[in-house]
Amino acid sequence: MKVYRNIEDFKDVKNPIVTVGTFDGVHIGHQHILKRLKEVAEENGGETVLLTFFPHPRMVVFPEDNRLKLINTLEEKIKLLEDFGLQHLVILPFSKEFSRVSPTEYVRDFLVNKLNVNTLVIGYDHRFGRNREGDINLLKELSPVYDFKVEEIPAREIDDIKVSSTKIREALSQGDIKTAKEYLQHDFSLNGTVVKGNQIGRTIGFPTANIHVPEPYKLIPKQGVYIVKGKIAGKTYQGLLNIGNRPTIEEKNNEKPTIEAYFLNTSDNLYDQKAEITFIERLRDEKKYNSLEELSNQLKKDEQMAQQYFHSEV
Repeated sequence: MKVYRNIEDFKDVKNPIVTVGTFDGVHIGHQHILKRLKEVAEENGGETVLLTFFPHPRMVVFPEDNRLKLINTLEEKIKLLEDFGLQHLVILPFSKEFSRVSPTEYVRDFLVNKLNVNTLVIGYDHRFGRNREGDINLLKELSPVYDFKVEEIPAREIDDIKVSSTKIREALSQGDIKTAKEYLQHDFSLNGTVVKGNQIGRTIGFPTANIHVPEPYKLIPKQGVYIVKGKIAGKTYQGLLNIGNRPTIEEKNNEKPTIEAYFLNTSDNLYDQKAEITFIERLRDEKKYNSLEELSNQLKKDEQMAQQYFHSEV
């Protein structure tokens, strides 16, 4: 997959078959669009193109509202789109200025003049341009004017899937990993770097790898303990992950929760390594224990449950 971080670099692509959207999560609905995009490209001897935006439009239009968290970082989304066979990804910087572009100017200046669109594959409910004034009807009006085709994905096909990025965000915020995976049709994961913590886990037999996620907009699931897999330096680890404020250890709750992984049966030095954490199942809420011994006993139970899970997976 070729990635364009400047739309001016998008050139010499044969019969671009284009779709547009943020595609946060690259969930089952997005996958349906990508599949249709590929079919139309094959029918027209063309190549598949996604025009996406970064930052997310809501972050630009409502900069004071920090509540929106995204399922994927930009780099995570790029990897997923490549996995699903997209050929060209154009990342358009979303700005206040761009948000004021009229729907007709957007079609003319970006889809036609910059992307040279052959066919636009788009959902029946797609909105675009200043104040989201543009819709599928305007696209159908403009297509003969600018000599491109519009392939509408009908309501029945989209509504049959009954999924949205918002629903997935809500599921993850509730720790509902099963529902999130059902909607995504792939595992939810987060990427970060292993950094040093206060190393208290070592004193109770559970050395943890603290995961630093640099992107403030990345959605972190509900606090609690999860069964996870970690991919670090090309090696896969099995283990547990705690998201929370470590109430047994810390006297006060931290505003930003820590993310700590405990990997089974390893003594590898993982510091400063990039880590991809894949969420499998949520075990329990985080809890304050009366002593480190009580905490250690609970962690032994958590470890046993994780081992049972991975043993049954074999």
